[in-house]
This record gives sequence, C-alpha cells and structure tokens, in this order.
Amino acid sequence: MPFIPHTTDEVQAMLTTIGVDSIEDLFDEVPANLRIGELDKVPPAMMEMEIARLMKQRAGEDGEALCFIGAGAYGHHIPAAVWQIVSRGEYYSAYTPYQAEASQGTLQLVYEFQSMMTALTGMEVSNASLYDGASALAEAVLMAVRANRKSKSKTILLPRTVNPSYRKVTHNIVNNQKVCLQELPFVLEQGTIDMSALEAHAGEDITAVVIQQPNFFGSLEEVDAITDWAHANGALLIAVVNPISLALLKPPGEWGQKGADIVVGEGQPLGIPLASGGPYFGFMCCNKNRVRQMPGRIVGQTVDLEGKRGFALTLQAREQHIRRSKATSNICTNQGLMVTAATIHMALLGPEGLSRVARSSHRNTHSLAQQLTALQGVASCFTGSHFHETVITFDEVPVSELLTALAAHNVLGGYDLSEEYPELGNALLICSTEVHTQVDFDAYVQKVERVLTLRCSGQCPVQPKF
Repeated sequence: MPFIPHTTDEVQAMLTTIGVDSIEDLFDEVPANLRIGELDKVPPAMMEMEIARLMKQRAGEDGEALCFIGAGAYGHHIPAAVWQIVSRGEYYSAYTPYQAEASQGTLQLVYEFQSMMTALTGMEVSNASLYDGASALAEAVLMAVRANRKSKSKTILLPRTVNPSYRKVTHNIVNNQKVCLQELPFVLEQGTIDMSALEAHAGEDITAVVIQQPNFFGSLEEVDAITDWAHANGALLIAVVNPISLALLKPPGEWGQKGADIVVGEGQPLGIPLASGGPYFGFMCCNKNRVRQMPGRIVGQTVDLEGKRGFALTLQAREQHIRRSKATSNICTNQGLMVTAATIHMALLGPEGLSRVARSSHRNTHSLAQQLTALQGVASCFTGSHFHETVITFDEVPVSELLTALAAHNVLGGYDLSEEYPELGNALLICSTEVHTQVDFDAYVQKVERVLTLRCSGQCPVQPKF
C-alpha cells in the first residue's frame, strides 16, 4: 500500500472540487527559487525486509561499549517492566487530545508524574515536561524574567560550572530576547562557583542566579549560601538538578531559607535508555506563586458531578490555548512517552530504590577515581565532594589520544574537557553508575595503565595491542 492511499481518480476528484488542475498548482505562490526541486539525496525505496536489516546493522554499529562518559547522559539499569508496560498500545500510542478530559488515563499518568517530581524536588508544582534539560533551562530563564517584575535588567548570572551544552542552548534561545547572560567563574582547586565573583555583583539589578547541583564536574556547590545571596539581592534562584541525586542530596525546595524558585533538569536518568543521542525530556518545577509564568501544561485532580475522582488540564499557558501575547511559551506538547516511562520507573523503584541507585553510583565513581589516581601521572583535579562524576588529570598522555586508544577497544573512557575548559589542562570527566562492576573497573584501569606505559616508552598508544 502506498504511503498516501489515494488513487489517481480520487486525487483528480479532489483537485476538481478545489478548482485546480494539478497538485503543483496548490503551491504556485511559492517562488521557483525557493523550491527544493528533486530530492536527489533521498535513497531509493527499500522493502520491509531490507529496512529491517539496515536498521539492525545501524544498531549494531553502536555496539555495547563500556561507557564512563556521563556529562549529562547516564546509563542506569532500567527494569524490564518499564518498557514492557510503556510498549503496550494504550501507552505507546496515547496522546492528550484537544478535548483533554476525554483521555483520563493519559491525564492521570501525567498527574502522577507531576506529583512524583514535586516530591523529589521539594517544590509545589510541576509541569508536564519539556523537550530536554537544556531547553528547560532556557525556558526557566525566560520564566524568571517574566516572574521577577522588580528586576528590569534581564540579567542572569550563569556559572561556567553549568553544563556547556545547556549554556549554549540557553544563549541561542534567549540572546535575541534582550536577556543578558553573565558568566560566573569557578575556583580551579574546587571546581565550584567562585563566591567572591558572586559577591562582586552584590547590589546590582540581577534577575536570577543559576546553580547546577551537582555541577557539570560532578562537584557539589554551596547551594544554601548561593540561594540566600540571590534572594538577599532581589534575584530568583534557578536550580538545575540531576533527579537521581535528589534521592541523596537536599532537594532544591529546601535550599537556603526560602528554597529555589524554579527547578529544571534532564529526566533521562529516570528509565530512559541511551540510544545514539536520545531520547530526552526536561522537567520543570516551581512554587504556586510562580505557576502562571510556567510554560507548558499542568494536570490537576478534581471530582465530577457524581463526586468521582477525575483529572483535567488545569493550566495551559501556551499559544494554542490562549492569546499569543499572553502565552508563556510556544511549547506545543510534552515528551509524553518519556514521561510515561519515567513515571513507571519511579513507581517501580520508589524512594528506597532511587536512594540505592544514587548511593551505588556515588560509591562506584569514588572507587573508580581512587583506582585511576593510583596510577603514575594521574591525579584528581578538584578537592571537595562530588556525586557520580569527577575530574581527573593526566601528566603525560593527552586526553584525546587516551580516549582514541580506549575507544579502539570498545571503552568510552570519559569526556574530554580541554575544549570547553582549557584552564584545567589535560583533564578528563569520568562517570560511573550502579551498572558498573569491579570487573568493568579492572578492564578500564588496565587499559588506561597500558596506554600510559606505551606513551612513556615512546610508542604510539592510539591502537595498542593489549
């Protein structure tokens, strides 16, 4: 069957009804120089069997590498039940219709997701998710500008310890909306925000301060002090958090005396697999006094005329539902399937399960870092506490060369920080989660040691024969 199952006669009948001779006539207002012409880069059609073979081949190219990268994408164990349930037809194909209350099952699931996220973050309200953690931060910045009416500067203090990708996406989204992103440096010895640089902005018109906890290096920021500083200087506090870490760390709703004002983050660690760069979903939480400035949808619980429990879209602050000038964002949907998986994942693990995952991840990273820094020429970059990521440095072998050698043996050894943070020198961000074992650590450490040995002996370690 063709993709559009209309016969030639049916197409001609529709064109006659419209009053044109051909489909091309429907687009005659588009100038010829703007038309794409032939799709010469689209490959020839394949049969279903050929497509299945191609996709299997592409999936095989990813391999099953031993991964220690982190940097915003984390490989956690996902119970088999999560995607077994998500793949059921009533979940897999569900989408909130425009008469939303007709889909009570979808609304209930979103309500449960929002309830779990508010419990995790210590906030009062959660929306029904955003595209990813990076765009969630950008939306939080715009939300802060709208919500902090006392501030006229549209100035956001954005530390360099925030994920570089998040900072780039935020800049791209808010830069042309006259929002000023001012960078905050970090202390080289600790990998955390330089409090003296923050104090230099005391008394200025600051709209909001951003904190990532744990930060991009995995280090733990002084969130209480920074939150109180922001509020004392008339600024809102935007928190960027890892949801798994909140099973161990103080929730942002309890930071300082008043807590964070807006909380965002990436939901991928909650039951979403790593799959060639996706999928992801962002989350956003706030308190009730800011709720009308929150983008996206919010599902609420109510009762019907018979007193039965029901769910409804309580807030729909987007341009498809309200006047464009009153909309908070042009977000058109939520990452519904990912939210479904995350909700099931959190329900299966519960608070105790999430805590075990967080503790195991922290313990594994600490153990891995200890084993690596025991090697000659390898050292920890920062002092202080961290979660399940940390930074190590190398005296001899360039990090890019090390990673190339490890990748040749199916080990993804970490994230090279030299481009984004050249001041750290030859630095590597490493990450471990609960999925790694001592066997994995031994394999990784042995390969790193072999590369270092070959490098010291003057041999090329890019593809050493182990």
